[in-house]
Amino acid sequence: MAMRVLIVDDSSFMRVLLKNIIIKDEIVLVGEATNGQEAVELFQELKPDLITMDIIMPVMNGIEAVKLIRELDSNAKIVMVSAMGQQSMVIEAIQAGARDFIIKPFQPIRVQEALKRVFE
Repeated sequence: MAMRVLIVDDSSFMRVLLKNIIIKDEIVLVGEATNGQEAVELFQELKPDLITMDIIMPVMNGIEAVKLIRELDSNAKIVMVSAMGQQSMVIEAIQAGARDFIIKPFQPIRVQEALKRVFE
């Protein structure tokens, strides 16, 4: 069965990059969100198997979104996607319940490995 993924990033360029990487494997893109609030709403509506979550976004940042999503589903699988230099935020996100992280700029193989590791 294919893994169902929700991509959350305020940058359309990053969403396209992630989409192009993940749809090659047995992964189905079920939705895209541009901020944490949209992510929480789409999580409830779409029930994805996994979420890729940016940290710095308008309206609601990724860390707050992780906390809310984990309140809704303690088993939610979330992989943070953050820029270099945001290590303290990545640690905060992991403490909030994220399962792994990918540092931007990323290699396609790193994204695929992280998603598979978290999904299994």
